[in-house]
Amino acid sequence: MPFSLYMLALAIFVMGTSEFMLAGLLPAIANELHVSLGTAGLLTSAFAVGMIIGAPVMAAFARRWPPRLTLFVCLLVFAGSHVIGAMTPIFSLLFITRVLSALANAGFLAVALSTATALVPANQKGRALSILLSGTTIATVAGVPAGALLGTAMGWRTTFWAIAALCVPAFFGVIRGIRSNPRQAATDASPPRLRVELGQLAKPRLILAMTLGALINGGTFAAFTFLAPVVTETARLADVWVSVALVMFGIGSFLGVTIAGRLADQRPGVVLAIGGPLLLSGWVALGLLSPHPVAALVLIFVQGVLSFGVGSTVITRVLYAASGAPTMGGSYATAALNIGAAAGPALGAFGLAIELGPLAPVWVASALTAVALVVVLLSRGAVTEPSGETTR
Repeated sequence: MPFSLYMLALAIFVMGTSEFMLAGLLPAIANELHVSLGTAGLLTSAFAVGMIIGAPVMAAFARRWPPRLTLFVCLLVFAGSHVIGAMTPIFSLLFITRVLSALANAGFLAVALSTATALVPANQKGRALSILLSGTTIATVAGVPAGALLGTAMGWRTTFWAIAALCVPAFFGVIRGIRSNPRQAATDASPPRLRVELGQLAKPRLILAMTLGALINGGTFAAFTFLAPVVTETARLADVWVSVALVMFGIGSFLGVTIAGRLADQRPGVVLAIGGPLLLSGWVALGLLSPHPVAALVLIFVQGVLSFGVGSTVITRVLYAASGAPTMGGSYATAALNIGAAAGPALGAFGLAIELGPLAPVWVASALTAVALVVVLLSRGAVTEPSGETTR
């Protein structure tokens, strides 16, 4: 695999840390900027909405730019937003910087997905995607806990400065690592018209893959976002075990994308046929066995493996199905991921709001995964059909 892929993964690690770290910093931000905790929580919502909107908008805006320039500009906006956020005493300005960060993050991820698949042979998109998504999974294992500890010890502004500083090696990685090669040059030389690329969204296979990606990711983030009450209220473990559970889920997710990266290109049907039912069974088992602490922790790890293994495989199929949209395909995959990341926690929160208990998000994850499996069965394997998508 090209070294530049790992530099892109570094940038995605930094961005993933920024996206997920905010939950632990909200009380301190609310206190210092003199807003309510609920108002501070809007920073998370702003980031999620910015990610959904930003992927297609940024990809369309910069589709004729060289990928290296687009990636560099997105990194620059992302880093600059964190610098401003670290200095501002005004909540409204911090809110704006989070929106800009999300737009830059979405644009970077969309272009990085398309660039990564152009850097490798056409039949290795899954492996390239697994390397990119490993940046997100490592962020959940190391970046988010480290950001929380740094914010607790030195203040939330220090965490923002640290994110900006980590963008520096990513800058050099993009400049030195993302160079033109025959495969990439062919993609960049004469991309199809935007209307043609948007027309790919009418393809049933692409719609199917995006729907499955949103459903699987929605289930994952519904449960992941609300793991804390499962650990403390249902399993009745001390608060310190919440961090342990999150790290175990993160380690599992890293293993999941790594394993799936080896299989998603050649045997996606096997991954979905075996991993899909196991994923559903795992959510149901977590809902039933979470009162038992050991079983709960083991299942949290297993679900990290399964959810990211199946999820990354489905997102790989989005990229294959969108092969006729070389500059916009990455944004379609990004949009599917983030629709799920926004809708899943919202459904989980609704379940908690109507007092269905701390396990409501887990049952939401079970329901979304079940719907995804029904869609796979009704599609009769259409999402895994090759149909010439490897001919880029």
